[in-house]
Amino acid sequence: MARGTQHRKRRPAQNARAAAVAAPRKQKTPQWQEELFFARLRNHAKWAYVGLAIAFVLGFVLLGVGSGSTGISDLFQNAFHFGSSGGTSISKLEAKVAKHPQDATSWRDLATAYETKQRTQDAVNALERYTALRPKDSTSLAELASQYSTLAQTYATDYQTAQSQASAASPTSVFAPASNTVFGKIFNDPKGLQDPIGAVASAQAQSRAQTAYSSFQGAEQNAEKTFVKLAKLTPKDVTVQYQLGQAAQQAGDAKTAVKAYKTFLKLSPNDVDAPQVKQLLKAAQAQAAGGTSQTAGR
Repeated sequence: MARGTQHRKRRPAQNARAAAVAAPRKQKTPQWQEELFFARLRNHAKWAYVGLAIAFVLGFVLLGVGSGSTGISDLFQNAFHFGSSGGTSISKLEAKVAKHPQDATSWRDLATAYETKQRTQDAVNALERYTALRPKDSTSLAELASQYSTLAQTYATDYQTAQSQASAASPTSVFAPASNTVFGKIFNDPKGLQDPIGAVASAQAQSRAQTAYSSFQGAEQNAEKTFVKLAKLTPKDVTVQYQLGQAAQQAGDAKTAVKAYKTFLKLSPNDVDAPQVKQLLKAAQAQAAGGTSQTAGR
């Protein structure tokens, strides 16, 4: 056999084949990797990961980190802050005062809850019940008077809105001819030239205006009565005298307004508001002399 053929038939030795196919040995982790902080934690202190995870959870849940809230502080606030749930707290208080109508504290809390929700009329009703049970609570009397004034302003706005609606419903009335002329008589005749739809809308708006004005007067009169009670409890409080004068003037009680303004100037003649009170006093005196009353629009 030729040498070339023999050379092609040669195969690697058994030991050589085993060395060729043997799996590579696992190398030791380099020293620089061992020096890395997190690698060392992973290999030698896995419990530290658990501690970091717990710290993160506590920071997120209890402190509200990254959540846009104050975490546990929100929980305590929601648990202990009165009136935070709105309707639920009001419902519970309403049930409580219904069961115990002589419980002044519950009426006081209910009034506060109503005020938070800007339910002025309900707050007034609750404060009326409370001050009836605690007539010497000057702070609550002042609060009640303030709520009456808020109601009065609301009714004043309603009055002005209704007046505007009445004018808009019957715009031709602005250009109506004089009532003593022939065309004026025809125009003012209900069976004449007026638009029946506009007339009905105008009449409805005028009715709402009258209702709002009556409510305005009633609220101002109640405010005045409350300030009178408050002035008796705090006769030397110039602020109360000032508020009493304004409430009485708005309610059309010029005599009471004059008395309140004079008391103010007597108690504090050099007060920073004295010049304004003097002007109000002159207006009230003119009002008393002329027998005129304030309107809701003022």
